[in-house]
Amino acid sequence: MKTAFPLRSAIAAATLAAALAGCTSVADMVGYDSNTLNESAAKSYGQVMQQARSKQVLDTTSQTSRRIHSVFNRLRPHAERANQTGVAFNWQMSVIKSNELNAWAMPGGKMAMYTGMVDRLKLSNDEIAAVVGHEMAHALLEHSKKAIGQQVLTGLAANVGGSIVAASTGISSDAIGLSSDLLSQYGVNMPFSRSQEREADALGVRLMAEAGYNPQAAVSVWEKMNKVSDNNNALNAITSSHPTNNARMEAIRKMLPEVMPVYERNRR
Repeated sequence: MKTAFPLRSAIAAATLAAALAGCTSVADMVGYDSNTLNESAAKSYGQVMQQARSKQVLDTTSQTSRRIHSVFNRLRPHAERANQTGVAFNWQMSVIKSNELNAWAMPGGKMAMYTGMVDRLKLSNDEIAAVVGHEMAHALLEHSKKAIGQQVLTGLAANVGGSIVAASTGISSDAIGLSSDLLSQYGVNMPFSRSQEREADALGVRLMAEAGYNPQAAVSVWEKMNKVSDNNNALNAITSSHPTNNARMEAIRKMLPEVMPVYERNRR
């Protein structure tokens, strides 16, 4: 995909406008408006899932897959109501057979969750909702689009024209055998920022509460993650792009007085 004008000019214009526009607006300026980005992501998502299907790792029948889709479908109308991007999303969930602890969302609501996330952590439906809601929030908040804008502003966007998703989806070539060339389109080496992770936690917890899932499960997911991968050492706290698991739990606990009444009104 080519931008509307040369990248060098785009960077100059974007930098000049940075004081007046956020990274999302910068992405618009260089040809990555929401419609374009979502459509491009949808095409690439189809390629990813075709590869997963050819590798026989696309799970459509297991109990785990059915549970994930059930939770996703219950959350979906609440995500649709929360969409403030001005562009309707065509939400889609795929389940990948993999022991990896992972889930991700692309622009426009194209999502995947790995069976290992549910099976290894023995997630309840409420805990599945915490994970799915968090990833939905990344898409709704257009964090990938903001990352593209940030690349432009920092002069790191030399290859932005060939990039579909500039923030990490966490897709693993080891997990589902995707080609490195295809994976490179997704900017897998550019994780979301701490602030974006906190934003996704906050919106995700609200989405799950509105759908009648207990927000306390968002804490227990990270408690389980700690048992598998404890990232709470001092070095991670200082250098990691993501919040530590303990920092996430602390922040979510502070949200509970606000979202628990929402859950109580909508619980089933």
